Amino acid sequence: MKDHQRRAPLSEAMKAYAGSGALAFHTPGHKQGLGAHPLLKRLITPEGLREEVSLMTELDDLGHPSMCIKEAQDLAAELYGADAAYFMINGTTGALHTMLLSVLQPSDTVLVPRNAHRSIMGGLILCGARPVYLQPAVDARLGIAQGLTTESVAAAVAAHPEAKALVAVYPTYYGVAADLPAIAAIVHAHGMLLLVDEAHGPHLPFSEALPAEAIACGADMAALSTHKLLGSLTQTSMLLVQSARVEQERVRQTAALLASTSPNYLLLASLDIARLQMAEEGQKRLDRAVRLAGAVRQSVNAADGLWCFGTEYMGQPGAAALDVTKLTVQVSGLGLTGAEAEHILRCQYHLQCELADAYNVLFIISMADTMREASILAGALGCFAQNYRRPQPLALPEAALPEIPPVCLTPREAFFAASEAIPFTEAIGHVAAEEITFYPPGIPVLNPGEQITAEVVRYVRAMAAVGLKVTGPQDTALATIRVIRMGKSWQKES
Repeated sequence: MKDHQRRAPLSEAMKAYAGSGALAFHTPGHKQGLGAHPLLKRLITPEGLREEVSLMTELDDLGHPSMCIKEAQDLAAELYGADAAYFMINGTTGALHTMLLSVLQPSDTVLVPRNAHRSIMGGLILCGARPVYLQPAVDARLGIAQGLTTESVAAAVAAHPEAKALVAVYPTYYGVAADLPAIAAIVHAHGMLLLVDEAHGPHLPFSEALPAEAIACGADMAALSTHKLLGSLTQTSMLLVQSARVEQERVRQTAALLASTSPNYLLLASLDIARLQMAEEGQKRLDRAVRLAGAVRQSVNAADGLWCFGTEYMGQPGAAALDVTKLTVQVSGLGLTGAEAEHILRCQYHLQCELADAYNVLFIISMADTMREASILAGALGCFAQNYRRPQPLALPEAALPEIPPVCLTPREAFFAASEAIPFTEAIGHVAAEEITFYPPGIPVLNPGEQITAEVVRYVRAMAAVGLKVTGPQDTALATIRVIRMGKSWQKES
């Protein structure tokens, strides 16, 4: 490790200001903890409150950094092998919005995987770009979406040579990584940008047992949820940028436009410290997490009725590599849904999973875990499998996803258009004003701006009938749906 990586320049600057003896006649109102309520003092230490200041000359300017913030960001860029890193304190949502607005203009075409996070839709609303959706591979045994295939990317690029960029999810929430180097080669050969939602991959560079990080695979920009799997505070993320195809000044301007003008320096400092921690001991901690996850996976697969896939399952469409620290435990062999398993594990075993879908519960082994936590998890899952079993395995109907509906309006146009709620049974031909997504597989059946087809209606009815979790619509019972108030069989004006 390079000696300068052992520093935390932003944290150092905050500590120096707090110890300077300057009497505060400035914001924030608690005056470095002087007026803080005892509950706040317990929540944030007195030292933390003394350093909870903003906008002092020696603390730099997040919108146009030139001192300690710039130094901290440069250290992060160096550690991740990027040309630049931008600290984000409005989550990876803010990083994704910055990414899209930095390189796309209204009416630009962008290729978007159908299982993209909803914040991508928000970014499209903000920038006004026109999405062309790509269906990711879906693994029927797991009931979840995987990554994009090189074949689907090549076909989309050929069909839409006007596209400015491709958005990729890498890895997925379940830790599955597509063949990103091959995808990067395809889009770059056609003059397009590769924009990566790497929310679930900030830890990837720190163990050779994990998939390569997006920047190393050829991504032009990558948004990382540093708080999800590393040691920064919730709501903090980084945006990594390569300069070959992206204008850095445009990214800086966009980040400044979307960020608060009163940034929380405790959040910023936590990003600086998380980078320091990874520089000092990232490999040791992540290699440990890999070993612990392997032990838990082996234990789970020894339990009758449970299954946790590993690297041996890779090679499926859209699944080139696996983040093994993600443990997707399929519980359908016990005759239980993932939601039922989540409830039992939380109430009876005091374990909280990351997510539950119809078939699975997902657990994360992070750099914070030790043998103690891994042993508790493995033991609890073994007991759970013995004590909670129904006579028959869970069987959900197989139903292929419908074809992606015709896109009549961009997400931005749909967002600003007048809408109304109508009976779902009467919605065929109308243009949707809201999203419908079922879990599994977590892929939108309908996005705002898309025409509601008979195939969509049939699929929605089938999934609702078996009680799959629905997200997106105002009426989650799907008796009604909001549509654009433009009449049936609406067509966009030329």
